[in-house]
Amino acid sequence: MDRIAGQKRAGSALYPPLEPFDQRMLRVPGGHEVYVEQSGHPTGRPVVVLHGGPGGGTSPAMRRYFDPAHYRIILFDQRGCGRSRPHASVLANTTWDLVADIELIRTTLGIDRWAVFGGSWGATLALLYAEAHPDRVTNLILRGVFLMMQRELDWFYGGGAGAFWPDQWRDFSGMVPEAERGDLIAAYHARLFGSDPQTEARFARAWSGWENALASIESEGMAGEGPLDHARAFARLENHYFVNRGFLERDDQILFNRRRIEHIPTIIVQGRYDMICPPLSAWRLADGWQQSVLRMVPLAGHALSETGITAELVRTMDALRSAT
Repeated sequence: MDRIAGQKRAGSALYPPLEPFDQRMLRVPGGHEVYVEQSGHPTGRPVVVLHGGPGGGTSPAMRRYFDPAHYRIILFDQRGCGRSRPHASVLANTTWDLVADIELIRTTLGIDRWAVFGGSWGATLALLYAEAHPDRVTNLILRGVFLMMQRELDWFYGGGAGAFWPDQWRDFSGMVPEAERGDLIAAYHARLFGSDPQTEARFARAWSGWENALASIESEGMAGEGPLDHARAFARLENHYFVNRGFLERDDQILFNRRRIEHIPTIIVQGRYDMICPPLSAWRLADGWQQSVLRMVPLAGHALSETGITAELVRTMDALRSAT
């Protein structure tokens, strides 16, 4: 889960958007090619940035949270989205494929250990990667925590968030017959993976628009309409992952395996009024974890571009830079 609209500039704390010094398509198992880029300092402290969704893709703005004189910034588009190919494909596209891709990127780039920076679904993926490869992670920097739990899906697709946004919820849930509204994820799945391109496009825009409308605390519920190819990848991939419950073995898998990563210094930045990923997950993740710090940002929602969240993330990365 994550905001998919273009990111606005949030104050002077952001670093200038330098161009990548390395861009490549990395062939990975299952017939996919993954777009990978590096920017910043070629020999700087490595940090890998995990975007949200699933299916959100990267943007140049994501480089701007890191001092380019200090950090070696690695961004990549996860399978099926952004510049990765095949576009919007869910074949050979699971959480564990993505975890394997992250590790392949690390070894391909000759990096021994790196910091992992992820928001929303990117935070989910960061935690799962760290739990699978705890010896390869120096620090975790998480934003808008999503633990891929049923209660989180129920909140966003079962009417919880809709209680705060009844007008947008009516439009989103009203796309399907009343008899199917008890499981909107399944109902949308049938249309996003049907045989009619026009129906798929209409439901892709509705799925993406529901999330986009609720991303910012300043939102008035007008999501706007971005490119169809972006909405299609975002909706199909996110729905595919949610139908399959993130391909996890148990609902509380991240919390159950937290002991594997409790030695890793972790900063969690969370908007107090996040409508997409409510603060309960961030609080539960941090509770009792001695090496973690939870920074709750008042008057902030979910979006990476929120002024308070941007400022806190830049401060976090600058402090981490100064500590090394």
